Amino acid sequence: MAEHNDKGKEAEDLVKAWLSGRGYEFVEANYRSGHAEIDLIFKHKGILVFVEVKYRSGTGFGYAEEFVDSTKRKLLIKAADNFVHERDWHKDIRFDIIGVYRDQKGNLNFRQFEDAFY
Repeated sequence: MAEHNDKGKEAEDLVKAWLSGRGYEFVEANYRSGHAEIDLIFKHKGILVFVEVKYRSGTGFGYAEEFVDSTKRKLLIKAADNFVHERDWHKDIRFDIIGVYRDQKGNLNFRQFEDAFY
């Protein structure tokens, strides 16, 4: 597996633990539908939350939310629609982007953008 894939998987695992510690209920990881993949899916306060995880070793090239373009958003929405249909979900949904940043000292920081798009 390529190094960027390893870091992406590690970031997803870190976000899964981080959100679980904040009261989110884990549902599924790496849900695929067609060409789209939803990194993480959680339930939180009666809402189904679809999470796109972005790892950055710094902010020199921009923040996580800047790397989810309109094409990516459309794919995520389509995949989420399929998931909602498969699970017969009739409550609210939300799309979050969570950036995982490693500072110069190697410390990890999380930046969550709730209801980032739709």
